[in-house]
Amino acid sequence: MANLQDSIAVLEGVGPKREQALNKLGVFTVADLLMYYPLRYDDLAMKLPSLTMDGEKVIFKGVVSSAPVISGFGAHKKRVNFRLLVEHDNIGVTFFNQPWLVDRVELGQDVAVYGTYDKSRQSLGGIKLMPKNADDELQAIYPSSKEVQQRTIKSLVEQALGKYQAYLEDLVPANLQTRYRLMTHRDTIFGMHAPHDGQEAQAARRSASFEEFFLFQMRLQILKIMDKDNLGRAIHYDNPKLKQFIKTLPYELTDAQKKVVNEIVFDMKRPVHMNRLLQGDVGSGKTVVSALAMYATITAGMQATLMAPTEILAQQHAKTIGNFFDVSEVRVELLTGATKVKQRRQILEDLENGEIDILIGTHALIQPDIKFKNLGLAVIDEQHRFGVKQRGILRENGGNPDILAMTATPIPRTLAITAYGEMDVSIIDQLPAGRKQIKTAWLRGNEFDKTIKFIQSQLEIGAQAYVVTPLIEESEALDVQNAQAVYADLSQYFAEKYQVGLLHGRLSNVEKDDVMARFKANEYQVLVATTVIEVGVDVPNATVMLILDAERFGLAQLHQLRGRVGRGDRQSYNFLISDPKTQYGIDRMEAMVETTNGFILAQKDLELRGSGDILGNRQSGVPEFRVGDPVRDLMMMEIAQQEAIQIVSTPNWAEIPANAALAQYMSETMIKYRDFD
Repeated sequence: MANLQDSIAVLEGVGPKREQALNKLGVFTVADLLMYYPLRYDDLAMKLPSLTMDGEKVIFKGVVSSAPVISGFGAHKKRVNFRLLVEHDNIGVTFFNQPWLVDRVELGQDVAVYGTYDKSRQSLGGIKLMPKNADDELQAIYPSSKEVQQRTIKSLVEQALGKYQAYLEDLVPANLQTRYRLMTHRDTIFGMHAPHDGQEAQAARRSASFEEFFLFQMRLQILKIMDKDNLGRAIHYDNPKLKQFIKTLPYELTDAQKKVVNEIVFDMKRPVHMNRLLQGDVGSGKTVVSALAMYATITAGMQATLMAPTEILAQQHAKTIGNFFDVSEVRVELLTGATKVKQRRQILEDLENGEIDILIGTHALIQPDIKFKNLGLAVIDEQHRFGVKQRGILRENGGNPDILAMTATPIPRTLAITAYGEMDVSIIDQLPAGRKQIKTAWLRGNEFDKTIKFIQSQLEIGAQAYVVTPLIEESEALDVQNAQAVYADLSQYFAEKYQVGLLHGRLSNVEKDDVMARFKANEYQVLVATTVIEVGVDVPNATVMLILDAERFGLAQLHQLRGRVGRGDRQSYNFLISDPKTQYGIDRMEAMVETTNGFILAQKDLELRGSGDILGNRQSGVPEFRVGDPVRDLMMMEIAQQEAIQIVSTPNWAEIPANAALAQYMSETMIKYRDFD
């Protein structure tokens, strides 16, 4: 029996080779094809009198008024010529190197021709010949490839609509269609692929956008429910002990920190699995929040672990968290790839015996021989740097602990409800009291020398500086500063007084850690680096961040780099050397100067760049949507999210008759999204 989940190979004209090409476009099933919507529509209703510009790309429809003839010679020099009567104007049409068209164009035939108009000659250089349908004024233009052309996609869509339209059941429940004035699923599909006019195309796109957002949010909310159904471990922490420990901290928690600590420990106490994202701007105090969550776990007689993406970050966490617990009986250990064999063996033994309370490390924590006695909480720092599989191993090895993921990348509301829709989110939106705001200035390339002199004045009072470049070595294609050349120049400039270090992605991990450790120890006063320091070690003594060719970095990157300074009590500075050639580049530099608020910048970045690349894949953002734009249609996305939450929160929602088609669709497609993380 036919089904929308049938392979695309069931359609005529789809053999193994074409099936593979369609798969590359994301089309695997008939349902995928029917939801493979056009990018835009060309208006076939354009009339000759409306033309005002020579060389304009246009579409004419009219009657063939002269029989087509072939002129020229040679395989690639032939022309097909005929005349087209458009209302009262008779224009000449020429197709180059398409001799087969002579058999497709007949005298008296109604046709539509797409091409470039030559106003002076009243002629059209044809690019495409399309069938003219008097009822359809818009021609769908699909995203295509070399292997799968426009006409192939259109033909397959028409075939699928003919054979499968009876199976197009409403996926959005009828009450939501009525509430938000949406078209039925069938009308949406037909309206997207073959709209009669612009009004129908617009209505179909609106309905398709909501449906796309709604199905996406349904998947995320089902994943969330599945995770909650996966019973976790209720961590019955000792609240009086936690409060007493907070009093021993060397500073007062901000209101934002207090709020998120309460959210986290409340979640931990529930007998369901916690899957929470802690996000906060650079310097907002995420580490102490994670330390308090780990301490709460320990008071319940359980263990905690923290996994960082690099050894040097793991070492920093071990030192910072170790300092929090130096007046308590909490035992903190560090395990990385650099841990000596004998020491590692002892750590593993003590871990399994329950003698270690907190284990901090890198990927070394997900090795098969890591066995916890009673792991209650796993904290993952910079969670986007770890894949789904790695997080899964940590969960399996530890007996399904609660997960607290942390990120210093500010995520605007738009992305928070899409990229992390299946996670509960806690936000620290406040910086600690007394933290001095970093002063940011945008300078032109000819002011580089002036900036270096300012850096020298900072070095003279005992401070340190970063100098960041976008490339490692010379490139003929890009006229940018590079780390090696800048390192050589500054080494010479500061030769008599100060030491300059070099850090880039081609160094080994051991070499990177060594350079960073030397900079932190003030053996290097200036560190020339690429973006490998974007998420890095705290060096409170560093007060200047100089970024060369700043227009080549994204706003999020620039903000992360700026966050490497201002970690101590000295006034810090961020200099952006940039000569942007576009208004977009100018807007980004101005945004960096106007605010140091990462959330405002993240939203600005989203607005400037649009959804496009930002929405990428799951590791870096959210999936691309075929129709909807989460930036432009944020309110629609939020409504879709709330409606999805309402549905999946209803007991036995899938058994309610009004949800039958939706439940069936989700059941058939969820298997594709089980690892959608």
